[in-house]
Amino acid sequence: MNEYDSNRIYDFAKNINYKKTDKIEEADCYVLNTCHIREKATEKVYHDVGRIKKTFRNKNKPIVVITGCVAQAEGEILLKKEKYIDAVIGPQSYHKFNEVILNIEKNLCKIDSTDFDVIEKFDYLNLFKNSDSNVSSFLTVQEGCDKFCKFCVVPYTRGPEYSRSIEELVVETKNLVNNGAKEITLLGQNVNAYNYEGKKLSDLICEISKIDDLKRIRYTTSHPLDFSKDLIQAHKKFKKLMPLIHLPVQSGSNKILKNMGRNHSVEDYILIINELKKANPLIKFSSDFIIGYPGETDKDFEETLKLLKEVSFINSYSYIYSPRPGTPAARMKKTDITVAKNRLYIFQKTAEEIKIKYRKRLFNKISSVMFENKIGNKGEFFGRDEYLNSVIVKSEKNLIGRVEKVRIYEGNHNTLFGKIKDFENKDFAA
Repeated sequence: MNEYDSNRIYDFAKNINYKKTDKIEEADCYVLNTCHIREKATEKVYHDVGRIKKTFRNKNKPIVVITGCVAQAEGEILLKKEKYIDAVIGPQSYHKFNEVILNIEKNLCKIDSTDFDVIEKFDYLNLFKNSDSNVSSFLTVQEGCDKFCKFCVVPYTRGPEYSRSIEELVVETKNLVNNGAKEITLLGQNVNAYNYEGKKLSDLICEISKIDDLKRIRYTTSHPLDFSKDLIQAHKKFKKLMPLIHLPVQSGSNKILKNMGRNHSVEDYILIINELKKANPLIKFSSDFIIGYPGETDKDFEETLKLLKEVSFINSYSYIYSPRPGTPAARMKKTDITVAKNRLYIFQKTAEEIKIKYRKRLFNKISSVMFENKIGNKGEFFGRDEYLNSVIVKSEKNLIGRVEKVRIYEGNHNTLFGKIKDFENKDFAA
């Protein structure tokens, strides 16, 4: 979502004659788009600003703007604590970016723009074309969260759940496709909570799947509580919908899930997994796990390992619990850090073993790969298969934007390598 937000901020900035630069020392305006979910996110803001101060020590100071969730959470505190920062703009106010910048240029003032006016934001966004022309593009369809998990700051920084209309999303999708996008990833804090005047995520998928030149549809991030039967059946009905679902569970222990305020059980989660597999046997899963959550015992951790093995996630993103100021979990007694680190090591080692076994099963198999860009001058092209695995092939043809059948012959930790066949046993790729 941060990547999408960054792209839209740039769309605005172009209208007041700003353009991107890869050379920080040439910048007239420095924008740091932040995520509060990451550990020590606020400290990293001050670190980055310090780096900018050092870069411009003997030069004219650029306008420094902090956007995103840290801006929302800290607001005026950032402006008071670090005088080098000129403005903070929250996630629901970044449509005011141009107004803020022009105001700073004219009046040399400090600005705190952290209002929660999501309707105004999206009304404004609709006036601007999304210039993202990547083969794979992102589209925010839903924002905010009403779940209030005890460890999470998102409800406080992004506000309540809000969904955009299907009509405006279809228009924006068509714009992205006209600009070269072949794949759209629908974004939301709880994307499957999408609900606009009774229309659900499955209805949105149905509508955008009708766009001829759109080849692939994905969505992230889902919540187990919002996995409705119609969305499950969408994975059976719509061929453009990719068979990879990122479905965070956070823990395999019912006790810990209750302490987290997740409001679902491990059994509920497994039921969703099984129903999705029944709808589409090709579906695979990735997930998020918090290790060392307050109150986690060895038994709780073993139950989490059991779930990891049972579902056999092809990707698992795991972190040691770190408290977020203002959340209920921040007041709970922490798990010993040495214990937590040891559990994380065991978990990630197990997850990696599962991933390696899965990737080896892909060798000598055919994958459907969408190619996104060319690598260097060796005729190599980079793409991703249905499950977001990175794939590299050599070809004399320009593969960018194309979906090709690729036979995988080897791979490493991060990348698969393959050859394109025409199925008459004639290679057009070396």
